[in-house]
Amino acid sequence: MKIFSYIFLIFINISCEQTKLLPISVEKLKEIVHSFKGEKAVLVNVWALWCRPCVEEFPMIVKLNQERKDLEVIFVNVDFEDDIEDIVNFSNKNNIGQFSYIKQQKDEIFIEGLHPSWSGSLPFTIVYGKNSSSIIDYWEGKKPESRFVDAIARALDN
Repeated sequence: MKIFSYIFLIFINISCEQTKLLPISVEKLKEIVHSFKGEKAVLVNVWALWCRPCVEEFPMIVKLNQERKDLEVIFVNVDFEDDIEDIVNFSNKNNIGQFSYIKQQKDEIFIEGLHPSWSGSLPFTIVYGKNSSSIIDYWEGKKPESRFVDAIARALDN
């Protein structure tokens, strides 16, 4: 009986593990992206809870990440710090994993630093090559899964 109770407690602890929301600058984000060079293609998705297209495409991106061991998805939230509890709850509901990020920089600096052609519109997705760690594709707005799959395939070959 003690063993059953112990296993049950471990299961509860694991299933209740919350996503940690870590503050990030564009410089740190680029360091993280480049740390996967030679190992995985990287997809960065910048999103917000108030952005309906962001919320709609979110589960599809999570699914792609779970299906591909050679892909690293990095979610960067741009909501206000007042929304942290809601962001963590949404992240947990969508099973995104152990941690995610929240922008900790002025908008203009973050936008310009991530990609100079980005207008700041959400969602914003940028895909980096597995071997080159260079930008393979990027886009603003919600796109069909086929756009993601195509960009990921090209990133894995690059």
